[in-house]
Amino acid sequence: MISDKMVKSINHQINREIYSAYLYMGMSSFATELGLNGVANWFNVQVQEELSHAQKMYGYVTQRGGRVLLEAIEEPPQDFSSALDLFEKTLEHEKLVTSLINDLVSQAVEEKDRATEIFLQWFVTEQVEEEANATELIQKFKLVGKDGNGLLMLDKELSQRVYSPPAAE
Repeated sequence: MISDKMVKSINHQINREIYSAYLYMGMSSFATELGLNGVANWFNVQVQEELSHAQKMYGYVTQRGGRVLLEAIEEPPQDFSSALDLFEKTLEHEKLVTSLINDLVSQAVEEKDRATEIFLQWFVTEQVEEEANATELIQKFKLVGKDGNGLLMLDKELSQRVYSPPAAE
């Protein structure tokens, strides 16, 4: 049986995952407004990923006999200065999410809840990937700078990203 404290903590993380989707949906809208449909696509895929993370946690809590109680979703930032700014904000946000996941792992270790600790390892690995992806894109956007051709090429590259649901465990 999962502790009430752990359920509450995972419930809060579900909120953070849904907030992430909400944030990335707004970023997608900003990119669309800039005419960067590939960047918008990248963020739309990110929305799907974040919602799948929330669903994965939801399933885990209910499977362990806990109840998911949804919290209010705060309004995300709406204004950005550029495509580069979008990805810099993304990296900053993903670092926050990494710290939240690490806190959950620490709590699971503290409570000697090995099942939750093992479950959360998937998210630990996922966060390494999330931060690496954002970092790589920041580097690419810095390389192209204000070069319109480079920006369009990068935008075209990002239009190729497709959502791949996480493998069933």
